[in-house]
Amino acid sequence: MKRTFLAAIMMFMAVALTGCGDEHEGGHPPPPIVTDILSDSVLDGDIVQNPSGVFTVTQGMTQSVQSVFAGIDPATGAEYRAFLDFPLTGSGGVPGNANIESATLDIVIKGIQPLTGTIPIRIDLVNLQPPTLVAANFSTTSLAALATITIPIFQTDLGKHVFVDVTSLMSEAQRLVLPNFQIRILLDFAAVSGSAVSGRIEIDDTTGADRGALAPLLQVTYF
Repeated sequence: MKRTFLAAIMMFMAVALTGCGDEHEGGHPPPPIVTDILSDSVLDGDIVQNPSGVFTVTQGMTQSVQSVFAGIDPATGAEYRAFLDFPLTGSGGVPGNANIESATLDIVIKGIQPLTGTIPIRIDLVNLQPPTLVAANFSTTSLAALATITIPIFQTDLGKHVFVDVTSLMSEAQRLVLPNFQIRILLDFAAVSGSAVSGRIEIDDTTGADRGALAPLLQVTYF
């Protein structure tokens, strides 16, 4: 229901903006197109580094793995970085010559640790080709960010949809003609520079019947 409502709002705003612009020669400009792209559950995953420096890579959602994690577990000190992959090519994707009007990432926060405070999160646009996760992808040096945004996750977000404006990331992906919109989600250390911080979020990535309502979704409006 919330995703249907979001789609209606985005379409209304896009149409309103279109109506305020100049008419094309011979008529009105074409209406905007809104497309919803679910993340690829086979390519989604996370990488965790434990306090001793050992990495564990998990890729592909299954019946036993229904979430991806980002941040530092306050109980163990292990750091998680999540990776989500949204295919842009093919039916329901975004044409390479499209002009991006807006893009919104919709994620459901399934868990938060600890249950106090705000967790600063950084979202990087990355390019994984081939899209197989390896331990080196954890590093922001080995896998450099092509563009970055930051957001806060509040305790009140637990169990709810969080809508993130990723228009700048999607526009850069389109400029670079990337076949996938791939993001790395991690703790935003710059927001807490000079102080110790820990906090981990769990993002719902179910493969069950309710995947369409709960799994990570990218909504793009383009012309």
